Amino acid sequence: MAKLSAFIVDNDENTREIIKNLIQEVENVEIADVFNTISDAYNEILKEKPNFVFVSTVNNSQDVFGLIEKITLINNKIKFIVMASSYDTNSVIKAMRAGAREFLPKPLIKEDFIKTVNRLKEQFSGNDSNTNCKIITTFSNKGGIGKTSIATNLALEIANITKEKVAIVDMNFQLGDVATFLDIKPSFDISYVVKNIDGTDNNFLESTLDKYKDTSLYVLADPPYMEQAKDITPEQITKLFDELRKSFSYVIVDTSNVFDGKTITVLDNTDFIMLVTIVNLPAIRNCQRCLDVFERLGYSKDKSKIVINRYMENDEVTVEDVENTLNKKVYWKIPNNYFTIMSSINKGLPVEYINPSSNIAQSFRELATVLSDNIYKQKIAQKIERNPLINFKSLMG
Repeated sequence: MAKLSAFIVDNDENTREIIKNLIQEVENVEIADVFNTISDAYNEILKEKPNFVFVSTVNNSQDVFGLIEKITLINNKIKFIVMASSYDTNSVIKAMRAGAREFLPKPLIKEDFIKTVNRLKEQFSGNDSNTNCKIITTFSNKGGIGKTSIATNLALEIANITKEKVAIVDMNFQLGDVATFLDIKPSFDISYVVKNIDGTDNNFLESTLDKYKDTSLYVLADPPYMEQAKDITPEQITKLFDELRKSFSYVIVDTSNVFDGKTITVLDNTDFIMLVTIVNLPAIRNCQRCLDVFERLGYSKDKSKIVINRYMENDEVTVEDVENTLNKKVYWKIPNNYFTIMSSINKGLPVEYINPSSNIAQSFRELATVLSDNIYKQKIAQKIERNPLINFKSLMG
C-alpha cells in the first residue's frame, strides 16, 4: 500500500509535535505539510489532495466548519479529523455535517488517535467493500409505535452527517410506508431488484435505488402489490444484503412486526437492531418478548438497542422502570413532539425539513452521530447461518 499523506492545521506548536510523533506509529502515513489555520491551508489542500487533514477548532469553529464543507463538496475523499479542547454534542454534529469524519478531544490520547487513523486508513485500502458497511434495522413486534418514522429520519441524518452513501430499504413487504414517508414514487422496488441482481455489475443497485433529493441517501421501496412479496425468498434477501454491503456505507432497514422466515433473515444479516418501544405496559411486555426471541435466535446482547419513542419526562412509567423490567439499558429516547412528527408524516418530509430546530429533529441528529460513531468502534455482530426450517413455535415460547 502506498504511503498516505496528512496535513496538520493547528497554531499550537506542542499539538503539532504530538501529532507528528503519534503518526510515526501508524504505518504508511506521513505528515506532508503543516499550517496555522485552515484558511492558510485551503488552497494547498485542494491542490495537493492529502488523504487526511488534522484540524483544530477554537472560537472560530464556524469558519473552520464552513471551509471544511467547501473542501468536502469539491473533494469528499479527503478525511478531516477535527480536534478541540472543549466541545459539546452540537459541535460534534456541526463538524460531522460539515464533512469531518472523526472528532477527537484534546489533549490527544495516543490509543484513540492511532485507532482513529487506522480505521480511516482502511477506507483507502481498496478492499473494504464488504467490511465497512453497517446494517441497522428498526424493529418492533407491535405496530403503530413509529419505527418507520425513526428509520427514515435516522437514514437521512446519517447520510447528512457522514456524507457516505446510505440506503434505506423497506422490508415490510406487505404494508411498507418508507416511500410514503419520503413522498417518492419509486422507479423500481425490492421485488424487481432481487429478481435481477444476479449477474449484474456493481452499478446495478445504485441505478435502481431512488436518490433522495440532493442527499447521499438512496431508497429501495417495498413491492407495490402484496402478491409480489410472496415470491421473495430468504436466500434472495441474503443475496441483496451481500450486494448492498458492496455499494453502501450504511443500510437502514424497516421491517414488518412479525417473526417469520423473511424477517428473521433480515435480523440475521443485521449488525444492530433498533428495538423500538413506547412507555406503556403492553409495549414493554412486547419488547421483553422480542428480547427473549433474540436470545433464542442466538444474538448477542449488544446486537439490540432499546429505543424509546414518544418519550415524555413526566411519564408514569419511568426509564428506570423500563430498564429494570427488561434488564437492559435504554439506548436512546426520542421526545414526544406530536405536531412536528404528524406534519412530517402528512407532508412526506423528514422532520429536518419541517422544523430543524425542534427537539425531535435534534434528537435524530444526535442519534445518528452517536450511532454511526459507535458502529465503527464496536465489534460487529457475527453473521448467523440458520436452518430455513426454523421452528417458530419454539422461538415464541
